[in-house]
Amino acid sequence: MNYLEALSRRYSVKKFNPELRIPQDVLLNILEAGKLAASSLGLQPYKIWVVESAEMKEKLIPAFYNPSQISTCSHLIVLVSKKAMEETYLDGYFNHISRVREQPVEDLSLFKKSITAHFGRLEHDDILNWAEKQAYIVLANLMYAAAIENIDTCPMEGFKQELIENILNIDSEKEKATVTLALGYRSNDDQFQNMKKVRKPNEKLFKFI
Repeated sequence: MNYLEALSRRYSVKKFNPELRIPQDVLLNILEAGKLAASSLGLQPYKIWVVESAEMKEKLIPAFYNPSQISTCSHLIVLVSKKAMEETYLDGYFNHISRVREQPVEDLSLFKKSITAHFGRLEHDDILNWAEKQAYIVLANLMYAAAIENIDTCPMEGFKQELIENILNIDSEKEKATVTLALGYRSNDDQFQNMKKVRKPNEKLFKFI
């Protein structure tokens, strides 16, 4: 199955088969695709929470306005965005670059100074907005990789943010639960899988100039 076939087969699953669990190696491949997502300045201002225990999924059900996916999925991913770019975070980022590329951290001082100045000019809401956009790039990578792996997904924004953050013990002063992604295998009785995919025709979607 090529990538266009995989994406054509993909739809937002409304009910998964709760008896089927994603193999660990396949799950790790999908997560690696999220790890490899493009990120502004390489900063990856997010965390990828992977909910795999039945007990935790059960606790999260009340946080969703449409809980059918949560109660039946194999795994639930919660993308959590940073609200600020702290000096300690930036220090850790540049130290990591230094280790991975075997490059003296001093050689990165101009780059670090530029990034620090950039975030110093931004308001709190600007940084969160930027971080959430980065999280959605990760979401796209995860969905694409899952489709290639023949794993079904459903991205979801319809949840009670404060409740999710309380259940997962997310520090809401520093982070925000931005978007979630349920993964698993579609249920045979999910009628939406038989519906034709509806998208804009090319002439209304693309503009070549």
